[in-house]
Amino acid sequence: MSKPELEQTPSLNAMFRFQWEEAQNCHVLLYPEGMIKLNDSAGAILAEVDGEQDCAAIIRSLEARFPEAGELGPDVLEFLEVAREQNWIRFN
Repeated sequence: MSKPELEQTPSLNAMFRFQWEEAQNCHVLLYPEGMIKLNDSAGAILAEVDGEQDCAAIIRSLEARFPEAGELGPDVLEFLEVAREQNWIRFN
């Protein structure tokens, strides 16, 4: 699969629910068979995936929230590619 394009808009796959899990102290993806614990970076990226923002807007938002991290574009696109391969997200 090719890398996501900046103008593509990701949305969460309907079979997953993204939420903060207090007991795990992290963001998680819940699905009928279980739960996927997400690291801080994955949680921050998926928190921006709302089906409205394209990849460019997600990257701009994350770079504004975490200016000390520098350019995040390549890392965000790489994560979104993996998330699509895992079937967590889809692109409209």
